[in-house]
Amino acid sequence: MDNHYSSQPDVAAAHNIVSNTDLVIVHALELYMAISVREMDVFRCVMQSGSVTNAAITLNISQPAVSRMLQQAEERLGFRLFEREKKRLKPTTEAQTLFAEVVNVFAAIEHTQRLAVELRDGQAGLLTVATVTGFGHTIVPQAVRRFRAERPDVSIVIQTLTGPEVVTRVAQGRADLGLTVGPIGDQSLESTILCTTKLGCVLPVGHRLAAKAALSAPDLADEPVICPGPHLSIGAAIVIAFAEANLRLRIAVETSQSNIACELVRAGAGIAILDGLGLLSARAPDLVTRPFAPSLQSVARLLKGTKRPASRLVEEFAGVVQRVTAESGL
Repeated sequence: MDNHYSSQPDVAAAHNIVSNTDLVIVHALELYMAISVREMDVFRCVMQSGSVTNAAITLNISQPAVSRMLQQAEERLGFRLFEREKKRLKPTTEAQTLFAEVVNVFAAIEHTQRLAVELRDGQAGLLTVATVTGFGHTIVPQAVRRFRAERPDVSIVIQTLTGPEVVTRVAQGRADLGLTVGPIGDQSLESTILCTTKLGCVLPVGHRLAAKAALSAPDLADEPVICPGPHLSIGAAIVIAFAEANLRLRIAVETSQSNIACELVRAGAGIAILDGLGLLSARAPDLVTRPFAPSLQSVARLLKGTKRPASRLVEEFAGVVQRVTAESGL
């Protein structure tokens, strides 16, 4: 390595060596206040390029600036980085050891910079989706598959909750978006209607009531009914429909999970009453569906919080959910 250390000032040029990284990785090496990122960068370039002259060319600064920062680094570290042998600089044992760690530092910095670009471009990140089970067993898996096919570096957390819990999570900012059915009761949220569906009944193939075009409360009066509880919007609507027919709804099995309701029907536990999303789970050769009369509608919604602007990932995933819902035929 050639050239000698110099104390000539070249402050403006020195500041161009590394931008916006001074505090990124330094703590990891416990070198903060001992050696700056700029000094590490100079040291790295000298080690890699083989001389002060080459390092100065690589960094686009003067040779005296390179020499000065090497000298500053040695003073802060308390040991020599190079020894002079026949007008060339030979790295000390300490320098060789330090160099391996400095290489790791800049690898981490480059990774951080790439990640920042990926986040900016919507290629990486974390997405939290709060959803009711009707969406969780039907639309969400297809949307996740399609979304991650184009964004494989995005991690998705799915929270399966009741409708009110979905609303709360999104309102509190604990979920990036929510998928729910029925009224939301929180006007501060941004709500998009995905679809409006009608309630229907799920029966096993060969059931005597399968011959009817539609099923009403009187038809189900003597049947074990499987449906959500009255504390949920769909369950409450079913209770009202039975009351209007002067009948009391006796729920044999209460569940808000459509896939469980369908398995219960298969097991002969009763007839399920589900919304349109739930009926997607009943599209199987061993089950039949019939409309519930009178016609009861449920509204499926996509929710976003309004405390902060939705990220690009949120907007893109919301768009995928909308397309998958439309393609489902709901």
